[in-house]
Amino acid sequence: MAMLRRRKAPPAPPPPPPSEDHSSASPVASSPKAEEVNETEKAKASEKVRKERKGRWSCLDSCCWLVGVICSAWWLLLFSYNAMPASFPQYVTEAITGPLPDPPGVKLQKEGLKAKHPVVFVPGIVTGGLELWEGHQCADGLFRKRLWGGTFGEVYKRPLCWVEHMSLDNETGLDPPGIRVRPVTGLVAADYFAPGYFVWAVLIANLARIGYEEKTMYMAAYDWRMSFQNTEVRDKTLSRIKSNIELMVSTNGGRKVVVIPHSMGVLYFLHFMKWVEAPAPLGGGGGPNWCADHIKAVMNIGGPFLGVPKAVAGLFSAEAKDVAVARAIAPGVLDSDFLGLQTLRHVMRMTRTWDSTMSMIPKGGDTIWGGFDWSPEGGYECNPKKHKNNDSRASKDVDGDMVKSQSQSINYGRIVSFGKRVAETPSAKIQQIDFRGAVKGNNVAHSNASCREIWTEYHELGWAGIKAVADYKAFTASSLLDLLHFVAPKMMQRGSQHFSYGIADNLDDPKYMHYKYWSNPLEIKLPNAPDMEIYSLYGVGILTERAYVYKLSPSAECYIPFQIDTSANGGHQQSCLQGGVYLADGDETVPVLSAGYMCAKGWRGKTRFNPSGIKTYIREYNHAPPANLLEGRGTQSGAHVDIMGNFALIEDVIRVAAGATGEDLGGDQVYSDILKWSEKINLRL
Repeated sequence: MAMLRRRKAPPAPPPPPPSEDHSSASPVASSPKAEEVNETEKAKASEKVRKERKGRWSCLDSCCWLVGVICSAWWLLLFSYNAMPASFPQYVTEAITGPLPDPPGVKLQKEGLKAKHPVVFVPGIVTGGLELWEGHQCADGLFRKRLWGGTFGEVYKRPLCWVEHMSLDNETGLDPPGIRVRPVTGLVAADYFAPGYFVWAVLIANLARIGYEEKTMYMAAYDWRMSFQNTEVRDKTLSRIKSNIELMVSTNGGRKVVVIPHSMGVLYFLHFMKWVEAPAPLGGGGGPNWCADHIKAVMNIGGPFLGVPKAVAGLFSAEAKDVAVARAIAPGVLDSDFLGLQTLRHVMRMTRTWDSTMSMIPKGGDTIWGGFDWSPEGGYECNPKKHKNNDSRASKDVDGDMVKSQSQSINYGRIVSFGKRVAETPSAKIQQIDFRGAVKGNNVAHSNASCREIWTEYHELGWAGIKAVADYKAFTASSLLDLLHFVAPKMMQRGSQHFSYGIADNLDDPKYMHYKYWSNPLEIKLPNAPDMEIYSLYGVGILTERAYVYKLSPSAECYIPFQIDTSANGGHQQSCLQGGVYLADGDETVPVLSAGYMCAKGWRGKTRFNPSGIKTYIREYNHAPPANLLEGRGTQSGAHVDIMGNFALIEDVIRVAAGATGEDLGGDQVYSDILKWSEKINLRL
């Protein structure tokens, strides 16, 4: 028994988990049956782990799957697009939106219209391409590459180098040393602003439908950054336009040209018509009958004849409505030193060297744009349905009384107001402190070296000057000129050599022979060409910038000290005050008042501005946005650039080019209140 007790096995340990090594197990656990059980459990555990891993995706797996799906879908769509018949996209569009109307060129071709008068296009600001011919080391590899227009790739690759090469000399307004940027020539100069974004392309294509080609169409490309006279000084652009028009007339059986300027190109061609008749050396020496002998009609599209308030905002704070909204949403991008770019300050430094921007400062002073307590558009209702029935009279709406009360209090004449309260307060209750004699000092940039790298004239204004501007509280069209001379004296000194903004008392005064007056319709006479016609074609029915509510910028040191107060709103959806901007009728860029007044009244009949009685016509196009994305930018748009694809406008242009007159088109086509507003302007005619 003792022997048996000594040989008794010790108690067996608890069975180990399946994943553990069983080499140390007891003899009982290592029996064949136990080993078989353990192997089964081990296999089950391994299968469970494998299934868990299979069902769990890593972030990398998800990304790879997404990239694969996108690439597969892209290639599938690309293959389908190339495999389908050419008419299939049109079929899909028509299935959704209904049958598409024929383009104007096709329609008029069916009517039997043929090319007759040569056509000259005059592009506006920013829409013409610019290419590099000489540059600094940072621009290596960009010879004859587009710096403006096209893909704008260099803006992203080397932004500071791009700004340097797009800027003009701050003293002369010409090329900086070692840099030559020149306009692209030919129809490609402004057919597309960027890939897929047409400017003149649709009009060119429709003219081609009735027989026009490159020998009967000419793009009068110019460097839109420069003052108008400087384009002749540097590039002989005005002389080239004169020679090309003469050539087109002589090679087309003596048929006069139809000129189609757009936007700032309207002012540029107005300058040209005075230049071409003026004697050399300042003029082209064509004589007083040159326009009568060579021009059938001038069809101005979206013309800022009397300037645009938007130009003031751009020069004053490098802003407009859209920029101000972006600044409010993402102030860190535009206000701060975002990625070292200091965006708005570089934009201001660059654009203030572009003398052409000063051509669009409002002209005519308070007589045209209104004073502290009145404006021609007083009582305008910001109702998006106003022109719904193509009626110039405002339609009624459910909030009519509220809108009418609000619109009567709008002082559009106060183009810049510091604070919403100032914009709405009667002038008798506003105490202004004159800024003109303020002493500039306490420079804002002396202590910060980075400020001097992006110099603007605000650096020399000082805090005392900034406060003096804000204390003046409100500025009309007349005092705005004094404001710009105060905050940007060097820029305005250059500008005053090339542009003027007043109203002539005596148009026979010899001083008006100077080229600085030639782009102001209120300081020149139209050519002696009684058979010529002048059209003003523009969009209406879009709320357009007319006046601004400003505030001092909270930013310190070298930031731009003024900015649009985007918190200022009218309090309801149909208010004319939205995001610090007072809105009126227009094409989103040019107010109706500027685009329409000269043809509605200033030049209508024989006036001192139109002594030969050139016939003038207003053709307004009521804005209708595209019904869906398949319509692109729309065929009934009245927007400032999109109107270039408006079928009704294109049809009018083609008919005149084919020989029609303004009477053949039906005379005036007016949807806005331009005739009523023109009567409110007390201008001696």
